[in-house]
Amino acid sequence: MRSFIFNVLYWSMSGVYAILCTLLALIPGKTALMHGIRSYCRFTVILMHVVCAIKVEVRGTPPKNQPVVIAAKHQSWGDGIVLIAKTGNVNFVVGDHMLKFPLIGWVLKRSGAIVVNNGGGRAAIESLRAGIDRSHGESRPILIYPEGHLTAVGETKPYRKGVYRIYSALNRPIVPVATNLGLCWPQQEWTKRPGTAVIEFLDPIPPGGSKEDVMADLQQRVEARTRALEVEGRS
Repeated sequence: MRSFIFNVLYWSMSGVYAILCTLLALIPGKTALMHGIRSYCRFTVILMHVVCAIKVEVRGTPPKNQPVVIAAKHQSWGDGIVLIAKTGNVNFVVGDHMLKFPLIGWVLKRSGAIVVNNGGGRAAIESLRAGIDRSHGESRPILIYPEGHLTAVGETKPYRKGVYRIYSALNRPIVPVATNLGLCWPQQEWTKRPGTAVIEFLDPIPPGGSKEDVMADLQQRVEARTRALEVEGRS
């Protein structure tokens, strides 16, 4: 019953905020729109807690208003929502599948989001490069999911090189993020489970590293800490 109530409230609220954010996107600049997006994310976290008994615990220090690349594990539809709620004004890399939702394309464009082609290849590289070019001079963090797809709890997919392209082109540190949110809100499933979902910000990877070293270090740290949080969450 909790899951049913949450999903009805969540998707109803999402429809309202899609309209609200579309209107906010008409205002010049990104300030009003990003306030609307963060409000939506914060209300969702409140719904998770009140309706589904999912408590979000943040460990480490969210890099608010810092020019970093947030490279996060992606187990749940709620991952980005929680990270934006806890980190503030964040730019984000999203797949073009998000454009299928009514009004969302306009909102993403106005927010400055980096929309990449899910099919990969040259189209994805070019769209990512265009997003990087727009991000020069911005101080807000960029959120990216290096695996490129939702993964089940306990699962690892190959880390894509887009995170390194952003890291090297913008000369920014990478802040790895581990999570076990998938235990409470698995991928895109209807069912939600009560518990404590941990979002853990790990020590940054400084700029200037080689692609091989950075990618290996990032994957090892995120996956190892995520596995530990999964064990903790199950206990």
